[in-house]
Amino acid sequence: MEETRDHGGNLDAAMARWGGEMADWVDLSTGINRLPYPVPEIPARAWQALPTRSDMARLVAAARSAYGSSADIVPVAGAQAAIQSVPFLRAPGVARVLSPTYNEHAAALRMGGWLVTEVDTVLDLTGAELAVIVSPNNPDGRRFAPEALRDLAMRVGMLVVDESFGDARPEATVARFVLPENVLVLRSFGKFYGLAGVRLGFALGHGPLVDRLRAMAGPWPVSGPAIQIACAALDDTAWQAKTVARLHGDCARMDRLAQAAGWRLVGGTELFRTYDTLDASHAQEWLAEARVWSRIFPYSGTWIRLGLPAPQEWAQVEAALTAV
Repeated sequence: MEETRDHGGNLDAAMARWGGEMADWVDLSTGINRLPYPVPEIPARAWQALPTRSDMARLVAAARSAYGSSADIVPVAGAQAAIQSVPFLRAPGVARVLSPTYNEHAAALRMGGWLVTEVDTVLDLTGAELAVIVSPNNPDGRRFAPEALRDLAMRVGMLVVDESFGDARPEATVARFVLPENVLVLRSFGKFYGLAGVRLGFALGHGPLVDRLRAMAGPWPVSGPAIQIACAALDDTAWQAKTVARLHGDCARMDRLAQAAGWRLVGGTELFRTYDTLDASHAQEWLAEARVWSRIFPYSGTWIRLGLPAPQEWAQVEAALTAV
């Protein structure tokens, strides 16, 4: 039986129940930046020709600089593509996933024939043939020191560290360190840069794991337009700094609104906040009446997660939260 995998970004379901057009809604059900990087002009060649080796090398160099990494880097069609490839990087065995977290990790491993246990503490990952940890974690924002992750790598067969929400605090990411050969770090382009539709991510590591993933990804894993957009965005340190500053302010603003509504902060990142409410389903429905879409979780009756609005969306969100 196929495993049910719930996700945010399901605005169609909200509109089917509460009505309205897409333009009426503020979709805060994902952790995608609502003020995206301005897409540069795309040369005609990027649409017409397959990416060359030099195109791919330019993209890898931009990612290596942006992430401050000396690792070998494999561009992929979103971090999701890497997640779906991980189960096939070695023979299936016993996998452990630090949970609750992004549910695609456990689901992909099970589909790949792994025996998966979702565990509560980092200590419980010890001894796994494959261990998965998301840092900062989605949805509670837990972060794990790079040193602790490198220590964990010595106690497991293979360690996958998903840093999809790590862009706003690059100094705290394990990608900046020399990685053991049994560690694979995943990064998302679309979340921080607000361009999820580009479908671009990166896997970082050293040695045979990266070689196998590159072979699985094939000769053209990402598109020419994605390369053009990403090279511009990854090199734009001024936009990155301005965006981080804005997001920090927006986090504080959202936390104040949530506190006034009687919600308690569980945690979050610079791209989303998760709160404990009396009744998450009721809170989601109340916000939906005001055309603000949120994320709730099957494993918690009280947690609700909100992304951060774009500047022009705050008035609608503030009105909705004030009425909760």
